[in-house]
Amino acid sequence: MGYEAELWQMADTLRGSMDAAEYKHVVLGLIFLKYISDAFEEKHAKLQAETAQGADSEDPDEYQAFNIFWVPAEARWSHLKAHAKQPTIGQLVDDAMAGIERDNPSLKGVLPKDYARPSLDKQRLGQIIDLVSNIRVGDEESRSRDVLGRVYEYFLSQFASAEGKKGGEFYTPRCVVKVLVEMLEPYKGRVYDPCCGSSGMFVQSEEFIKAHGGRLGDISIYSQESNYTTWRLAKMKLAIRGIDGQIAHGDTFHNDRHPDLKADYILANPPFNVSDWRGELLREDKRWQYGVPPAGNANFAWVQHMVYHLAPKGIAGFVLANGSMSSNQSGEGEIRRNLVEADLVDCMVALPGQLFYSTQIPACLWFLSRDKKNHKFRDRRGNVLFIDARKLGRMADRTHRELTDEDIARIASTYHAWRWEKEAGQYEDVPGFCKSATLEEIRKHGHVLTPGRYVGAEAQEDDGEPFEDKMKRLTAQLREQMVQARKLDDAIEANLQELGYGE
Repeated sequence: MGYEAELWQMADTLRGSMDAAEYKHVVLGLIFLKYISDAFEEKHAKLQAETAQGADSEDPDEYQAFNIFWVPAEARWSHLKAHAKQPTIGQLVDDAMAGIERDNPSLKGVLPKDYARPSLDKQRLGQIIDLVSNIRVGDEESRSRDVLGRVYEYFLSQFASAEGKKGGEFYTPRCVVKVLVEMLEPYKGRVYDPCCGSSGMFVQSEEFIKAHGGRLGDISIYSQESNYTTWRLAKMKLAIRGIDGQIAHGDTFHNDRHPDLKADYILANPPFNVSDWRGELLREDKRWQYGVPPAGNANFAWVQHMVYHLAPKGIAGFVLANGSMSSNQSGEGEIRRNLVEADLVDCMVALPGQLFYSTQIPACLWFLSRDKKNHKFRDRRGNVLFIDARKLGRMADRTHRELTDEDIARIASTYHAWRWEKEAGQYEDVPGFCKSATLEEIRKHGHVLTPGRYVGAEAQEDDGEPFEDKMKRLTAQLREQMVQARKLDDAIEANLQELGYGE
């Protein structure tokens, strides 16, 4: 059992009769606070050790220079832990949250402040504080491993199950984010995520830009998230990293907070197969340029929302359930056909199973491009690249698979070779892995976009045996097997006759 599951199991035993939706805010708010305090205390200890060199561990500027939040004395975790058994612990936590928001404007309105309410059992609250004290989520090592994101998103998926909702739409595995980012390379321009979750796409984009020597200030970030708790996490994660993103809270379909945005890059992992998106209220929406999406499934509403927000030369990469590549239900096949015929589909990637944290729904990656001529690169009009990556990856544990850096590099470099090479020759189809297909070929497959239909079978190694010799050998083997089968049939019939079952 991973530490996330172990932590959840321990925390859930403390829930008692508290409603899951209520308990969610109690626990996740404390994990927020622990993260902030861990990072602060680590830096505080370093500054205290450098006092002789003029460092001041009580100067807020010393922390803000490193994108670490200043934590006032009343909000430090050690203070809360020391008073966890006191009946006033609820008010102390509220005061801590208020103090952090007061001294860190980027967190204003993000942290929960309702721990003093009478309905919250203060003894249980103290137990949760003791429990959370046992994990490190905000020190440098934990930040590098995104422990906060993993714990937080795992808890969200568990809460979703406890609340009777689908889990799985909250956490995009880092390796999947990395594939999207490595393929799209969002160096500069406007980057948009219409369902940003905890902002993993943007954090990974930041890592990509740093790794390639770019400047974070060259990109502008826009996003929206409907889940209030997840929106809080997104706001905090970006603030922690000093990223100035316009993250709006609200329903993307019914209250698009960036209605005029035309993005250079769109990266997203929309929740799969959402049936309760109230699509019947949006039948005449201007975003549905390629067909009205079914009220019972939001997949192609997400696709068309992203197409609508693409700049004239914009590129989108996003995760969808595998069914989106082949479904013909409720007009989905017609929408997909229209997208293909408009030459918007750039690349399709089939992913291996077991990548996602809390859903077993098979997934794929869609890449859409507004301008496949693209001027800087080779003319890709009338072609779609198909990549079948289902055989890639390794098992990270008994239940989860992950793509390795080598796998990610193979997928991304295949796409780049196909997309960038001005002269024919660098990109080549690889049977069983990738195929550049024409629109005519896609039409013959009924506009189904499943890579397995196009890439063919993996090439077998030539064993050097001449074809005629191989056919003679295989024919002889088949003949021998038929002889043995007849002998077996005769033996069975003889035995049945001895037992009185024969003719």
